[in-house]
Amino acid sequence: MKQTWRWFGPKDLVSIDDTLQAGVEGIVSALHHVPTGAVWTPAEIAQRQREIATMKDGSPSGIAWDVVESLPVSEDIKKQQGAWRDHIANYKTSLRHLAEAGIEVICYNFMPVLDWTRTDLAWRRPNGATCMRFDLTDFAAFDLHILKRPGAEEDFDDALRAAAAERFAKMDDARRDELAKNVVFGLPGAAESFSLEDVRQHIAEYASISEDRLRAHLIDFLSEVTPVAEELGLRLCCHPDDPPVPLLGLPRIMSTEAHYAAVMVAVDRTANGITLCSGSLGARPDNDLPGMMERWGSRVHFLHLRNVKRETTDIRGSFFEDEHLRGDTDMVALLAAALREEARRKAEGRADWSIPFRPDHGQDILDDLGRKAQPGYPAIGRLKGLAELRGAIAGLQHGAAQ
Repeated sequence: MKQTWRWFGPKDLVSIDDTLQAGVEGIVSALHHVPTGAVWTPAEIAQRQREIATMKDGSPSGIAWDVVESLPVSEDIKKQQGAWRDHIANYKTSLRHLAEAGIEVICYNFMPVLDWTRTDLAWRRPNGATCMRFDLTDFAAFDLHILKRPGAEEDFDDALRAAAAERFAKMDDARRDELAKNVVFGLPGAAESFSLEDVRQHIAEYASISEDRLRAHLIDFLSEVTPVAEELGLRLCCHPDDPPVPLLGLPRIMSTEAHYAAVMVAVDRTANGITLCSGSLGARPDNDLPGMMERWGSRVHFLHLRNVKRETTDIRGSFFEDEHLRGDTDMVALLAAALREEARRKAEGRADWSIPFRPDHGQDILDDLGRKAQPGYPAIGRLKGLAELRGAIAGLQHGAAQ
């Protein structure tokens, strides 16, 4: 299993030098500054590769850009409107440029409007650490009383509507503003530029798009780009919905094993694969992560390893980002399943037998608390998570060798 680390580029407050000291073997990155739907040019790709390959003092880092996360899919493609055909053509061109640069794994998602949703970006834990959290009552308060989305009342039962009204009434203006900004932060690249009216407009454009229709749009997209990826020796892998439940009246189509199975079968090519994110899928109690790895491992091209603690047993409920070996996902069982899949691939002679993984998210601890890096991506919290995962992998491998 190749140990990788997400890096957001030169503006990331966690440097390439920091990643080396964490002991990573490769970098996960993207061209976040390129507008969604535009072509990733060879020059821009090469510039990011140079940045990853160079330490602060100019010496070589010895690591490379191994995984793209994400080559974004435009809202026009998801809705099949506007310039969506041009965007698919541009996507194919970007895939060719990435293949020419030697990058093989391309992560993307098909979530409408929001890339992810949290109500707290720095929720304090009893030990003083902070983490990201999704509080369902706070989210209902946002939906009902801040966004004031038409039809929102139908998405919450009487008890939750009452709790949300009480919670909203107790919030001061600062907390209401913070909550709105936290939710909007999940809009790709738009944390500071999207208004609530922008969000309402995006949501309204999905009013006529059902889950079945959105899934059909994903299958149409994959039917176009997967043959190109396969020809180029690339592996595409779709990230799950985060959280994996319906929100804001938007369709969700990558939240469960059944969702993934439908798409994997519809476009039955190895290049059409899965980003198995244990945190996103683990927010639902009915998702079996080790079992999913066993059943669909041949199509898992990338692993996000993080853990969440669910605060209820409901399918849709509150949760927070826990430590990597705590929470509700049996991380050791998931790692064991991943190692078995690697062994199967190696025995089959697959060149891609080693599955890249990254320690996804992490709690802000120690000096992270003052660094204020990208929410969910602290230096020391992720280093701690990587060390724990590395230790678990070593233990499993040692046991298998006995």
